Amino acid sequence: MKVLMFGWEFPPFSMGGLGTACYGLTKGLSKNKVQVLFVIPNAEYEALSEYVDLKSAEKLIPELKIKRVDSLMTPYITNQEYIQIRKEQKKGIYGDNLFNEVKLYAERAKKIVKQENFDIIHAHDWMTYPAGIQAKKITGKKLILHIHATEYDRTGDLGGNPEVHKIEKEGLLFADKIIAVSQFTKNKIIEKYGIPENKIKVVHNAVDFDVEETKPFKISKDEKVVLFLGRITLQKGPDYFVEAAKKVLEKDPNVKFIIAGTGDMELQIIKKVAALGLGDKILFSGYLRGKDVDRAYKLADLYVMPSVSEPFGITPLEALRNNIPVIISKQSGVSEVLQHALKVDFWDINELTNKILSVLKYRALHHELTKHGTKELKKFSWEKQALLCKQVYEEALS
Repeated sequence: MKVLMFGWEFPPFSMGGLGTACYGLTKGLSKNKVQVLFVIPNAEYEALSEYVDLKSAEKLIPELKIKRVDSLMTPYITNQEYIQIRKEQKKGIYGDNLFNEVKLYAERAKKIVKQENFDIIHAHDWMTYPAGIQAKKITGKKLILHIHATEYDRTGDLGGNPEVHKIEKEGLLFADKIIAVSQFTKNKIIEKYGIPENKIKVVHNAVDFDVEETKPFKISKDEKVVLFLGRITLQKGPDYFVEAAKKVLEKDPNVKFIIAGTGDMELQIIKKVAALGLGDKILFSGYLRGKDVDRAYKLADLYVMPSVSEPFGITPLEALRNNIPVIISKQSGVSEVLQHALKVDFWDINELTNKILSVLKYRALHHELTKHGTKELKKFSWEKQALLCKQVYEEALS
């Protein structure tokens, strides 16, 4: 079986969980003898030139081939950010705004669609839906949409951009089958977009165990470390993390908090930390990639994911892979399947504070969460999840 797959980020250049999921899924599909032709935007500006070496991914995954489409679309870009980048371009071939560029990406991908042979189409998240629809119209092949997040997740159910909602709704209606990364996400698709339940299959994400050993960063032996790793955006709840950090430090000043990532709330959160007088206690590492991600986990005593609306959440699995216990929000897909983790409502700062203090203080609790969490991790395999995706392909084709 050969799959034409549309995405908008893929390692080594990826800014969030979608790139990690696409890499793990294609690797798992390869082990299940499924060929993947992965189509990705190839932003032409200098910021990417240091990172993009997609041939390395092809060498690691035997059944994977990557095709690039000339486009300024980049991971998690907003319309405002796109317009700013577009102003810096001398070429006149790009769209005036992000939504026009999404359409142009679909148009430019048509050449690949017409040249390549494949059995089914698989598109990840809203920016690739028009390309998937175009491919289906041209070839008559079945279209699978993979939902890693909706606009409601990205904006904390505050509504979001109506243009994004329109593209999501069109894609969901046009798709033959839909893969949701959790029951949490499936319910949202049914509730917010009116999609029939029998059209949606839940396939949880997994974690890649093939990770090189890394040496942890140095830190004072008497200091405990609590880590937040993710995009610094409303969806991920960094402001709740900071509020909990403040309360923890009032009880135990011998703790350091690390915020690893970048995002549209970064400056706001930095200012908040400064205003609270916690600049020496809450550290910002910036965006981490590759081995530095696992180094950050190994440095920590505890990982916290206080997401407001998290369709799945791969980072807790990555933390457990590095023998770090986790606290996760109940408003996450991973909370459905991860039993040996402490869970809180994202808004309950007092409960989050108490759980952080408990894990840091009681070594027996820390040990038990780590011991059983890492054992539980063995059930999360990309090869198994890829097989479930393959079954969705087969159902659509039948």
